[in-house]
Amino acid sequence: MTDTHGPDRSVVAELTRLGERYFQTQHSYDPYNATLLGIDDFDGLSFDPSREASARAAEELGRIGARVQELDPHGLDQAQRVDAGVLAALVEGARADAEHSLWAANASAKSYVSRQGLVFQAVPAMTVTSRASADRYLSRLSRVAGTFDALGDRYAVEAADKRVPTAIGVEHSIRQLEGYLALPLPDDVLLAPVRGAEGALRERAAGIVADTIRPAMRRLAERLRAELAPVARDDEHAGIGWIPGGEAGYLASVRRHTTTGLTPEEVHEIGLQELDELAPLWREVGRSALGEEELSAIVGRMRDDPALRFWSCEQLIALAQGALDRAEAARPALFPPYDIGACAIEEINPVDADNTAMAYYRPPAVDGSRPGAFCLIATDPQHRHRYEYEALAFHEAVPGHHLQLATAQTLDIPRYRRHLDVEVCAFNEGWGLYAERLADEAGLYSDDIARLGMLSFAALRACRLVVDTGLHHLGWSRSRAIEFMWENTATTLGHVRNEVDRYIAWPGQALAYVTGKREIMRLREHARSRLGRRFALKDFHHAVLRNGAVPLGVLDSEIATWMTDGAPSWN
Repeated sequence: MTDTHGPDRSVVAELTRLGERYFQTQHSYDPYNATLLGIDDFDGLSFDPSREASARAAEELGRIGARVQELDPHGLDQAQRVDAGVLAALVEGARADAEHSLWAANASAKSYVSRQGLVFQAVPAMTVTSRASADRYLSRLSRVAGTFDALGDRYAVEAADKRVPTAIGVEHSIRQLEGYLALPLPDDVLLAPVRGAEGALRERAAGIVADTIRPAMRRLAERLRAELAPVARDDEHAGIGWIPGGEAGYLASVRRHTTTGLTPEEVHEIGLQELDELAPLWREVGRSALGEEELSAIVGRMRDDPALRFWSCEQLIALAQGALDRAEAARPALFPPYDIGACAIEEINPVDADNTAMAYYRPPAVDGSRPGAFCLIATDPQHRHRYEYEALAFHEAVPGHHLQLATAQTLDIPRYRRHLDVEVCAFNEGWGLYAERLADEAGLYSDDIARLGMLSFAALRACRLVVDTGLHHLGWSRSRAIEFMWENTATTLGHVRNEVDRYIAWPGQALAYVTGKREIMRLREHARSRLGRRFALKDFHHAVLRNGAVPLGVLDSEIATWMTDGAPSWN
């Protein structure tokens, strides 16, 4: 059936069924990520880290993907073709991720990619507001000990096949487990959802944590120390390409996180090109802010001048809140009036300060029980730089991830598309990086010192393309990656090490930011050139965001359609 006769109901029904089948399969396999996306349907589950579970997920996702590819596009309208294009990319990305399971050969404590780290990130994010949610919370807690034990088994199976983790990843994993074990039981983050609950529920949860979960954490830490540390990859072999299957796994990860056909070599060159393109801005802003034009002099001042650091956690939070408030005030001039709640600011648990990014965004719960949150590290303020936190606020909150992801939850699109984060990384992280530059265009940075922070982060994201491909495709050592990033950014050595260790733990993900930002900027300039006086920035932004997160190829097609239709206004 063709478009002239409208959609074919049988094809549409099959697309709907496949989308829901994907949603159930993926979130049953990775239920902690579902929680972080604001979905509570899977909160009663823990993940099964076994090789068998990964194989089952890969096989089922492969079957779903094959059926999606067989759908007749002539039986779908334009919106449904977007659904099918997004679903095909989601299914293939998830299938490849389950097949290669790089995390299983790369033990770490880094948030999102670390299976043990997901427990400590997702369980505290759960909300217990009813009997049903309490039952889901207790059900999950009762399964966590088994997950930790099975995780140790999976690492051992991988190591037996010479797929051994990095020494630095094992070290971080042990440190994270022991850090949580050192907390008094009442302060255990796994009990956060029931801190204000009635006594019986809180006591039952505390009993599960004390009697089953904490002993399992100790067992996992000991297995990491006794079985994996002695055979772990050293810093000279930190990249995933050094393990069996690592090269193929990395190529799949590059495809998934960029949603393009770019090769690692091409990505590497784009990173170097980005650094070159930033040079004139460094000179311009450095001269205005510090009276310096040479990059070495600018970054020296940025790193060493104590006046550019915080003196209290309260000052840090206040600066981030001020940036968020300015962005909210400017929102009506840049975007349609999307009906989303305010973004909260939350401090990251100090135990995780060494295992996570400086900040991240957590979407709101679908049921409204928790807001979208800009989560940031506020510990040791005297070692943190004032110039970095405005750019972070614009990236993670508004006009970045909060505006984009909270808005996506309100769209009339299938639910497998409403709740996406790392699954369509190039779009989401590309939008976050675009938001940092958009804030500069809108005059939201408080001064040129804060604009230096924007440039520092832009340089860091450019370095990610060079360093990630260097480590995992070109065989760089950890020390070479650290040295390159130190020489080409203004951030601290501690942050450089943390960033490099994140790339080691999560191959390919760091490539998403610049890849997505460059495509959004390219499409904006193409639309501005083609539309001339009809171009309106607010309308372009709506055209980008109206479909939620999509692969970059789908975004290109949708912007082309928007322009062909005459660039209609959002209203």
